[in-house]
Amino acid sequence: MSKKCVIITASGFQDEEVVYPYYRLMEEGHSVEVATKGGAVVYGKYGVPARATMATTELKSSNFDCVVLPGGFEAPDRVRLLLEVQEFVREMDQQKKLVAAICHGPWIMISAGICKGRKMTAFWSIEADMRNSGADYQHKVPVVIDNNFITSPHYNNNGDFMKAVIEYLK
Repeated sequence: MSKKCVIITASGFQDEEVVYPYYRLMEEGHSVEVATKGGAVVYGKYGVPARATMATTELKSSNFDCVVLPGGFEAPDRVRLLLEVQEFVREMDQQKKLVAAICHGPWIMISAGICKGRKMTAFWSIEADMRNSGADYQHKVPVVIDNNFITSPHYNNNGDFMKAVIEYLK
């Protein structure tokens, strides 16, 4: 059954962490939106464009089954400042819908205040942030699944990350 997914990002994203999940979700028959501030086209660290299909102000948890939060430290640092994204991610978690984040993407989950007591991983440089948020940080693992959370530390783990996301959506 086709699920509705959204990737939320900003300029400076890690190219592999937007492109790979986007196409893997589409290959599985899911619909994929890309949300950015103001619905702007944003560019990854290596110049790959992410063409938004919607603005972050249009996000409604009732419209989605899954949110993917890519890394590349610049993008999630920008995205986590958007109050509408914090609220959307919080609602997705409250409704037990999939919240999947890779690399620095969990920063957005921290800003949404949803990490306490949850097993999670992320890029090693934000381990202290994860622990300070109350997350049970898992070090040196390719993917961590805790109920409706799927987290992964690096785009080298894209395969494991997206296998877990695809399996969850079944």
